[in-house]
Amino acid sequence: MTPQIDPRAGAAVKAADRAHVFHSWSAQDLIDPLAVAGAEGSYFWDYDGNRYLDFTSGLVFTNIGYQHPKVVAAIQEQAATLTTFAPAFAVEARSEAARLIAERTPGDLDKIFFTNGGADAVEHAVRMARIHTGRPKVLSAYRSYHGGTQQAVNITGDPRRWASDGAAAGVVHFWAPFLYRSRFYAETERQECERALEHLETTIAFEGPATIAAVVLETIPGTAGIMVPPRGYLAGVRDLCDEYGIVFVLDEVMAGFGRTGEWFAADLFEVTPDLMTFAKGVNSGYVPLGGVAVSGRIAETFGKRPYPGGLTYSGHPLACAAAVATIDVMAQEGVVANAAVVGAQVIEPGLRELAERHPSVGEVRGVGMFWALELVKNRESREPLVPYNAAGEANAPMAAFAAAAKAHGLWPFVNMNRTHVVPPCTITETEAKEGLAALDAALSVADEYTE
Repeated sequence: MTPQIDPRAGAAVKAADRAHVFHSWSAQDLIDPLAVAGAEGSYFWDYDGNRYLDFTSGLVFTNIGYQHPKVVAAIQEQAATLTTFAPAFAVEARSEAARLIAERTPGDLDKIFFTNGGADAVEHAVRMARIHTGRPKVLSAYRSYHGGTQQAVNITGDPRRWASDGAAAGVVHFWAPFLYRSRFYAETERQECERALEHLETTIAFEGPATIAAVVLETIPGTAGIMVPPRGYLAGVRDLCDEYGIVFVLDEVMAGFGRTGEWFAADLFEVTPDLMTFAKGVNSGYVPLGGVAVSGRIAETFGKRPYPGGLTYSGHPLACAAAVATIDVMAQEGVVANAAVVGAQVIEPGLRELAERHPSVGEVRGVGMFWALELVKNRESREPLVPYNAAGEANAPMAAFAAAAKAHGLWPFVNMNRTHVVPPCTITETEAKEGLAALDAALSVADEYTE
């Protein structure tokens, strides 16, 4: 698709946006949204003809890239057949989407409850856990994000929670492992794992095991920093949940559907939760869709007892048709394998080479198409490039880095002191190298702020 240059149209789109659109997570008078004219594959462009390699995958959801023709055609075909139908009925697209998802989830997560996105998937997973156990509390990690709805944002463990946290949501936070900024004075991954598990068990003990319904974790935390847990940690959490009768919930909203080079990140760690949330990559965000994969044990609770929850658009036919087509495309075109191979052979070595050259890079971490660079002011002290939750002038170094990336045709994903490298899982080696070259140039700007 060739970008069409039309600045007047772009100005009209921008004017209508600023007049009427209320943007999420933003101070409305301080933002300057880019007017997007189109997108295809790994790229999008504006009305002035500027083209950007998308290293954000939208918001980490376009796992198969933009405008895949087979998925677009599937949505069109479904719209011509049955645009929508109430969730209490059996509909072909809904049934087939559930079957294809259940075929790929680990263990016996064979029942699929559809939602409209990731946040409400987390809301319903917590509700299921509380009803199943009859317990009120939920444990979740600092350095996490689980969604913007009321319960999900309270479960979140970063500053996005603060404005909505009335301290009465029944949520207790704990420290998960992260060796680079260890809270356990660990020197090795093994020490970090063991001490993090001991900390979690102590938290369970002091909160009262009989009061805890669920432990909710992102399999690999996403916007909090893509911190791949050490080997044995998730298995250890699974054991603790089994010991104390706690429901283990894994949030795969961001990590699922090929992002890590596996269908689900849980497959990397050979662990099966009781409930698993998903969204984003299930249909690359072409039509909003999320859900909860439910184990047999939890499903039995609602075999004769109605589940007290639902959504008008649960399993929407257009969204489910997009999911069926997306999963078929991923299987037929080797998208999951591509994420693993390009990640291991191009992205990882390229990022590690950048880290050797740029003093602003403190750590490289990730897997598949799921990477983060921790940016620092000083490598030895590991002082962050900007203060925690910095804004305005305090965030100037990260803003300068992001502007430099865009100037070189790369749209970056920046959050606090990190830039995330999360391109579509369909990215080619050539595109990956192009992105790394642009990132190299942008990091030279970040280097100017180091000591």
